[in-house]
Amino acid sequence: MISPLDFRADPAFEAASVFAADWPLCQIRFQDDARFPWLILLPRVAGAVEFEDLSPDQRALLTEEIVRAGALVRELGALRDQPADKLNVAALGNVTAQLHIHVVGRRRDDPLWPDPVWGRPGAVPCTTATRQTALSHIAAF
Repeated sequence: MISPLDFRADPAFEAASVFAADWPLCQIRFQDDARFPWLILLPRVAGAVEFEDLSPDQRALLTEEIVRAGALVRELGALRDQPADKLNVAALGNVTAQLHIHVVGRRRDDPLWPDPVWGRPGAVPCTTATRQTALSHIAAF
């Protein structure tokens, strides 16, 4: 596993998300889209593209971190009075090969329901206050 100090996220993540925290396995990024509470987990494992690139222990830890991220996404939605009706969890990697997992809180009244959020235009950047509140909450979680 790569240390947090040496880990680099693919530049594609820098464009639409913000570093939020380092958990035991993953760098946690906050997706800057006010429409959804959304985290991205990046396992700090050199060359990881698929789940099979992780050791069994790393896969187990990743699963726990996904569950933790889901609970956090629900809290982030509640902070914005946008409680999640459903969590979407996916590791697509069709555009960015670096292994990453999206955890997105969805609501039946969100602008894309019931369609997927990935690859859709229309992202709305968070206000500075909303982003800072989310980042503070993530850091304390």
